[in-house]
Amino acid sequence: MKQEEVAGCGGGHDSPGLALDEARARILEAVAPLAETERLPLPEALHRVLAEPVTAGVDVPAHTNSAMDGYALRAADIPDKGTKLRLIGDSFAGHPFDGRVDVGQCVRIMTGAVLPAGADAVVMQERTEADGETVVFHDAPKPGSNVREAGEDLARGDTVLSPGHWLRPADLGVLASVGTAEVAVHRRPRVAFFSTGDELQPVGTALDAGEIHDSNRYTIRAMLEELGVTLVDLGIVRDTTEALEAAFDAAAGCDAIISSGGVSVGAADYVLEVLRQRGDVGFWQVNIKPGRPLAFGRVGDAHFFGLPGNPVSVMVTFLQMVRPALVKLSGGRPAPPLRVRLPLAGPIRKKPGRAEFQRARLVDGGTAVEPLGHQGSGVLRSMSAADCFVFLEADTGDVAAGEEVPVEPFAQPVWNG
Repeated sequence: MKQEEVAGCGGGHDSPGLALDEARARILEAVAPLAETERLPLPEALHRVLAEPVTAGVDVPAHTNSAMDGYALRAADIPDKGTKLRLIGDSFAGHPFDGRVDVGQCVRIMTGAVLPAGADAVVMQERTEADGETVVFHDAPKPGSNVREAGEDLARGDTVLSPGHWLRPADLGVLASVGTAEVAVHRRPRVAFFSTGDELQPVGTALDAGEIHDSNRYTIRAMLEELGVTLVDLGIVRDTTEALEAAFDAAAGCDAIISSGGVSVGAADYVLEVLRQRGDVGFWQVNIKPGRPLAFGRVGDAHFFGLPGNPVSVMVTFLQMVRPALVKLSGGRPAPPLRVRLPLAGPIRKKPGRAEFQRARLVDGGTAVEPLGHQGSGVLRSMSAADCFVFLEADTGDVAAGEEVPVEPFAQPVWNG
């Protein structure tokens, strides 16, 4: 990615910028998974990304066993309902019956217990009547009924999970079931982040005229924490080239840098200027609303994401472009955006020209979507009240109530496997 590419990527103030899909594709093409790995005990591996395949060291289940409480028998011995068999023993989980089931015999068996030799079916207890050493069967089972075969879930030598898999609670259970005590995972990315602006003041500080509290850094921090990266909080950076240069220096050794504010074309917007001096600019405009002024480039070995200053724009650009990049940097596979079509519970006003992410709420049990009122990029409360985006393509105009629109729920997959 070279600085001279900027002219073809929305470099002019009046240029619409890159289409969203192209911007996302360029970012993902430029990002490679971190090569460094570490080995972790299984209990510490939750929400980490596998760096090596894991194969099964044992069959799962390890033995052919019963799927329920009942009686193990030979299916051929019960041609009709009402057949009686002689009870010759018990098979419990961890305490198998060590004999053999022959013609006319059965063994009481518990769920998970080893199926005795000679038996090929289990009749559930509720379909039987026991009288001392005799059991009457009200079902005529087929071979294999209520039986779990050894290795039917995983066979010894099978690939259990592949590299790039983001480990969830169920995955840890699966790995434990094949005897895996530790796994190789990708190192967590180190991500530096800061807010820019002379008007910004820390939370808890009294505000003078023209000042505001720094909210973007809290939002960015929370979104980063959800991804499980290592955080490097550089605080508030003032609107001077010297302060920005110092921030980039402080971020040395990080894998990614995220700023908010200062990427437009105002007189006090210095981020692009310093980025060109210290690194490369890939592009700095994306044809979306909110979130048009997004800068992407490199500073040394770190990927740089210059987000807009408006708080809703920060969240939209992070979710649409930064988050997938950090998933890939972590060694994972970013999930494509999940969109469903739902009818509008109210009209939407939109001018053709830019793709839009309008904040909305799912209503009527999730069968319709209701747009929220104020869609300004500075109204962060709209993101707090919303649970989804209505996504409108660049050439879309006003949309009437009742029409179906693409909807991106906030709760959706982030890691693809």
